[in-house]
Amino acid sequence: MVEVAANIEELTRSVEAITKSLEEHKYICSKPIATAVYLAYHLNKPILIEGPPGVGKTELAKTTSDMLSLPLIRLQCYEGLDEAKAIYEWKYGKQLLYTQVLKETLDDVLGGATGFAESVERLHEFGDIFFSEEFLEPRPLLKGLKEENGCVMLIDEVDKSDHEFESLLLEILSDFQVSIPEIGTIKASRQPPLIFLTSNNTREISDALKRRCIHLYIPFPDTDLEQKIIQARVPQIAPELRRQLVEFIQELRTLDLKKVPAISETIDWARTLLLLHAENLDTELIKDSLNVILKFQEDIENVQSEIYSIKNKIQH
Repeated sequence: MVEVAANIEELTRSVEAITKSLEEHKYICSKPIATAVYLAYHLNKPILIEGPPGVGKTELAKTTSDMLSLPLIRLQCYEGLDEAKAIYEWKYGKQLLYTQVLKETLDDVLGGATGFAESVERLHEFGDIFFSEEFLEPRPLLKGLKEENGCVMLIDEVDKSDHEFESLLLEILSDFQVSIPEIGTIKASRQPPLIFLTSNNTREISDALKRRCIHLYIPFPDTDLEQKIIQARVPQIAPELRRQLVEFIQELRTLDLKKVPAISETIDWARTLLLLHAENLDTELIKDSLNVILKFQEDIENVQSEIYSIKNKIQH
């Protein structure tokens, strides 16, 4: 474990070291992204990552987990998510089983008790046992706090959860602990988790949550950065074809579409073109594979009439 900790310190010693290490794990990032990870690690603060879907928010947490050789504990948020699914719940089946055992051995338990008050006192002792850590079922957030050597905790798409769930997160984000009424406060192990929260901006995140986090916004990449990403993720693709597909995607993002293609779609398209043995981005090939990068039929139909115009723009 000492060797692992020393390796983590080496990987996070500077913004440049993080940038290089992420690149070695095929995550090509801008300086603001690497800086946010550097600050989050050294300040022990969560990162709230906002931006459009598909720009690499979730992938950043997953790659950081790989980079630091730490387990990734992920919580996917959704409407109605509560503490029983996210933090902890009681093992009700086990409690019922032990209650049945207690009933069957009640005479032995109360043996020697004199009077009602003493009998109740003895039963209360068993009630406390039923609400101990032995009967606690940790969910992702509590599991993350209990990781002895730390972990990367991903709270994905927090904007899909309710405002009430955000309130449940505040204690974890600020103090790396949870309060359980029947037990008390459970604090993080000696190494607190590195927490990433992602949001697709479907609703406004509360000020209380934002105050506890380092804010990072990941936009769509520019042409140069996107080419580097494709080169890292799909290295087999020819340089000229890579240039054409990236510039075509960049042009699509200027159109009025229901959903513009993100980095994930660019990567998928590059893999598709490679699979189809493409050498150049010709019109028929674009029409045949538009469904890989566009997710709405209305967008596909609108873009088909623009293909010739876009191709003329990207010809060098």
